[in-house]
Amino acid sequence: MIDRDHKLSISRGSVYYQPQPVSPDTMALMNRIDRLHLDYPFAGSRMLRDLLRRESYQVGRKQVTSLMRQMGIEALYRKPMQRHPGHKVYPYLLPQLAITRPNQFWAMDITYIPMARGFVYLAAVVDWHTRRVLSWKLSTTMELHFCVDAMEEALARYGAPEIMNTDQGSQFTSLAFTQMLKDKNILISMGGKGCWRDNVFVERLWRSVKYEEVYLHAYDTVSAARSGLDRNFQFYNGHPRALTGKPRMGFISIYHRCPWWLNQGQRSTYRMGMSCSKERGQLSFQFVFIT
Repeated sequence: MIDRDHKLSISRGSVYYQPQPVSPDTMALMNRIDRLHLDYPFAGSRMLRDLLRRESYQVGRKQVTSLMRQMGIEALYRKPMQRHPGHKVYPYLLPQLAITRPNQFWAMDITYIPMARGFVYLAAVVDWHTRRVLSWKLSTTMELHFCVDAMEEALARYGAPEIMNTDQGSQFTSLAFTQMLKDKNILISMGGKGCWRDNVFVERLWRSVKYEEVYLHAYDTVSAARSGLDRNFQFYNGHPRALTGKPRMGFISIYHRCPWWLNQGQRSTYRMGMSCSKERGQLSFQFVFIT
């Protein structure tokens, strides 16, 4: 019973609230947003809303924004920093560094994994030189614990890297995560908010995992998702480029319509060998990556 005279105020709704499962229609919409995000990583809530409406989804921008926030998805482009007020943010250390050996530079990120009924979050630690997946964990929430568990497992298996790179998510800027790295004398590197080039190899991993494994199997349970991902990561780590540690170079291009503010733009150079050029109203991005 609720004591109405008690000095501690408690909402009746919070006492009797029962969590509701995600409806099939909402799950289908979330899964489609996830695929569109992989194909158009620069698309924000407005563009995703318009793309969905072209496919006959009856959806508004607020709903798309809410689902993107729930999935941990955001448009990948340079934006003003919105940092956790109580967390320290560290500089990005890669531009002045040549990656020449394993355990020199690790990276970590989180992504959304759809299932037949519901979804989970995946965190993975990747070695930039070999691009091997060193450890990974699944979680039903975006809380800190599974990121710490994945990092502790990678450290126990492979020792400490020289540098650890993440984005500026609250899980990675938290004291528990950063202190764990400092205790191992690991330098901390953090990419710019929304700047996908700062963590491009992990973004490339997510695309491979989802198109080669996740989208081909509608996992019924978290254990089924864990088994499928384990099988896929074993295959991924068995690739010759991961076994030999000798990456080969390749190219990938992304094209989209040139925005108005680049109408007078000329060719310019970006970090990590990425270049941008404007021809006939089209904006072409090309960058070198390790395949």
